[in-house]
Amino acid sequence: MNILQAGIFGIVEGITEFLPVSSTFHLILTAKLLGVAENGFQKVFEIAIQSGAILAVATTFTTTLRNNRELGKKVLVAFIPTALVGFLLYSLIKNVFLENFFLQIGMFILVGILFILFEKYSSHSYLRSIADITYKEALLVGFAQSLAVIPGVSRAGAVILALMMLSVNRKDAALFSFLVAVPTILAAGIFDIVKSRADIATQQDVLLLAVGTIASFAVAHMTLAWLLKYLQTHTIALFGWYRIALGSLLILAAAYGVI
Repeated sequence: MNILQAGIFGIVEGITEFLPVSSTFHLILTAKLLGVAENGFQKVFEIAIQSGAILAVATTFTTTLRNNRELGKKVLVAFIPTALVGFLLYSLIKNVFLENFFLQIGMFILVGILFILFEKYSSHSYLRSIADITYKEALLVGFAQSLAVIPGVSRAGAVILALMMLSVNRKDAALFSFLVAVPTILAAGIFDIVKSRADIATQQDVLLLAVGTIASFAVAHMTLAWLLKYLQTHTIALFGWYRIALGSLLILAAAYGVI
């Protein structure tokens, strides 16, 4: 990987981390398109640059959490199931889920279909805010988020959909997905770097991590603002159609040996 490629990865991460389209899936796809090998450092890199996107959340919504301690507690409750699943299934995630591209494509399309069907047939009124959810509901949302250990599911998508099922409005659902990403991704990043620190071997590796992280931070700021505005007047069906279109294209590309 070179510096330009690291910057591209950072841009992709910044765009996709908070959209319900699976940032991990897009980073894996980007690596394939750029011809970057999925070695030990690459796997660490893809997780580590998520900290840039998380920093964008921290700098944007610090006041929100400072002024609402109750919301902060619910975010931590939602983080617990994901932390447990990530810790217990670490080897499975690294050696199976991150290696099986066709499993990822299948989940990518399946979740897209779920988005469309939910928006079409759901009778929810979406009148609740995140201030209305209980600790039990926050825990359920955390279990939904834990499904995102499978690339293609999308952490943000799982959280947003789970909250919509609880009648929370789309904008607040997205906001909660931003906030719960902070402990989730920080913990995953620290844990993975500690476990795989031997894969960060040179000053060039550190430079690549810095470039990717800075790029993801800058782009994530714009993505956060856009998504909150978009979901005020739109559904998540568009992301469902995007998933189906891209997933179908990738299946065709794989069938003809393009990827």
